Amino acid sequence: MSKMQLDIVTPERKVYSKDVEMVITRAANGDIGILPHHAPLVSPLSVTVVRVKNEGNEERIAISGGFLEVRPSGVTILAETAELSTDIDVERAEAAVERAQGRIAEHEGDLARAELALKRAVNRLEVAKWK
Repeated sequence: MSKMQLDIVTPERKVYSKDVEMVITRAANGDIGILPHHAPLVSPLSVTVVRVKNEGNEERIAISGGFLEVRPSGVTILAETAELSTDIDVERAEAAVERAQGRIAEHEGDLARAELALKRAVNRLEVAKWK
């Protein structure tokens, strides 16, 4: 099967850079599967999971917003944050879920910010399952 280059970059570092067979994620208009030679595309990403398929294996990466760009040469994701499943501290993510749920239940502070923190923490836990 043919492959394409996938690069996932945050402001701090390049998190992922490999030749892959397929990328699956949730773009602005819904779920999208990207294979080599996909039509060019640019889309914003919110808190989501990027699934990477390659040689019968699947990797998952937690993304906390950014942009997806598909070009003939490959796919680039510019993300606010990105974490591989192996890099996620489950205890820390569980504590973040509890903190965010507590802020929401108590109507403490900025509700929208607490809801976004909850989405990010739940997303990280979902990805961590794939270690």
